[in-house]
Amino acid sequence: MLRHPTLTALEAMKLTGMAIALAEQLEMPDVQRLSFEERLGLLVDRECTVRDNHRLARRLAQARFPGHATLEDLDYRHPRGLDKSVIASLATGQWIRRHDNVLIVGPTGAGKTYLACALAQMACRLGCSALYLRLPRFFRDLAIAKGDGRYGRVLRSLAKTDLVVLDDWGLAPLTDEHRRDLLELLDDRHGRRATLVASQLPIDHWHTAIGEPTLADAILDRLVHNAYKITLKGESMRKRLAKSDGSRPLKTEH
Repeated sequence: MLRHPTLTALEAMKLTGMAIALAEQLEMPDVQRLSFEERLGLLVDRECTVRDNHRLARRLAQARFPGHATLEDLDYRHPRGLDKSVIASLATGQWIRRHDNVLIVGPTGAGKTYLACALAQMACRLGCSALYLRLPRFFRDLAIAKGDGRYGRVLRSLAKTDLVVLDDWGLAPLTDEHRRDLLELLDDRHGRRATLVASQLPIDHWHTAIGEPTLADAILDRLVHNAYKITLKGESMRKRLAKSDGSRPLKTEH
């Protein structure tokens, strides 16, 4: 069977979705029952869907999540501080559009990383850009960026990202350079973009963990006052999953 010339033209114009939809229509025995407007509408709808899916895939790849996490897969069966109404509110993404922050604290394995990534994944689905960062590794990368002249470019890129996730906050002591880098990052984002922090430390311990009182005041002033606060508790989800199936604990928290 000869290839329909319109298919070749659509693919040449990179209208992949329309080409797929047209090929399907050509195989439909009763396609002539549809009006021209209906057939064209189906082609345009498919093209929009394909482009939306490609953009979402690109945002997810750029976010660099450590694992797959979705709000739909959150485990509410065990009481650990998850409030469905709060999660439902955050799932709308309004907090990101208002440039608010989210602070998630709790013990190891309580599900902080999973929840943080699930919220950021939803942000990507809503059309926002996101980036996951482990704070200790981020500081090392920034030091390298300073050495090779990319420091300013890295900070400008972060300032444009709709949602930045800072995981493992307070896991290691901060140097003066770390504190100043953190202040630069949060000052660029305050009132302009949303930030999500996940930490084992209770929020009232963060000032001490940051170390230098003046910089600690400045950092927390840009982070805490316009933030949703979620405190997780209970037994490690990794241990619970390992007990239930006899396997090794999972790396990704739920």
